[in-house]
Amino acid sequence: MKFFLIFVVAAVLGGCMYVSETAEGEAPMRLTAIDVGQGLAVLLEWNGQFAMYDFGPDSVGVVDSLLARGVDTLDWVVLSHNHRDHIGGFMELPGRGVFVRRLYVGPDTACSFFCDSVLRVARALGASVDTILRGESVSFGSGVGNADLDNAACGGAGEECPLFDVLWPTRYTHVGENRASVVLLARLGVGKLLLTGDLDSVGERQLLEMNPTLSAELLQVAHHGSAGSNTLKFLSQVSPKYAFVSIGKGNGYGHPAPSVIRKLNLVLGDSAKLFRTDLQGSVVFEMYPGMGTVSP
Repeated sequence: MKFFLIFVVAAVLGGCMYVSETAEGEAPMRLTAIDVGQGLAVLLEWNGQFAMYDFGPDSVGVVDSLLARGVDTLDWVVLSHNHRDHIGGFMELPGRGVFVRRLYVGPDTACSFFCDSVLRVARALGASVDTILRGESVSFGSGVGNADLDNAACGGAGEECPLFDVLWPTRYTHVGENRASVVLLARLGVGKLLLTGDLDSVGERQLLEMNPTLSAELLQVAHHGSAGSNTLKFLSQVSPKYAFVSIGKGNGYGHPAPSVIRKLNLVLGDSAKLFRTDLQGSVVFEMYPGMGTVSP
């Protein structure tokens, strides 16, 4: 079955919504790239359950954004690495009325003040804390397990549900900073989404060495479109049909780099398939089971 996607400009809390045709009764996974300025915060929703990949910087209203969307419980949160623009918003959760069941972190060796603060917040929220590594997977309802976890185990829902395979880091790799970013490959049926955090070009190369057939219909552009990530080899191999980059308007880093935009346009084949939070605000995507090839 083809995965026919239609982009629709809609008033979804001031952002854009990307929806797809589907058979009646199929439960979609919704992804919202929340506009947090220069940072990353991705809200995931499936079957009335919510999760987060990264939490954006502090003092930009991420928790307010969740509450405005009716989110009062997060089944799990994955923090890709210990940089403030990815974890700062998590530290604003206590006393705000959003409950977190599980916190998953990677083995980032650069554990600083921010890392310690996140762990204190997790304890205050009563959330369990686990380190996740390549070969494991995360799912709604049933937490972390083996990457071969059957779809039917997802919270006992009795229907096909998304699984998030951990592709990086490995158990034998000691990395810190951007290269330590937890990379997740979300699978819903045959549709795939790749979340890369701030993974750099060396990490991309190692990821491809371990996953030579890696591909995904939707890509979160690494490190806000930095030239230190997003090699042409990596983008060509993943071969996304659509991509999004989370960046702050007029940021001092020059993100996204013009060279990265050129590479993405080449791989995507159409500049309209690249979405940017600095230009379009929060962007919403939907994925449905039983979907394969993406087409506009």
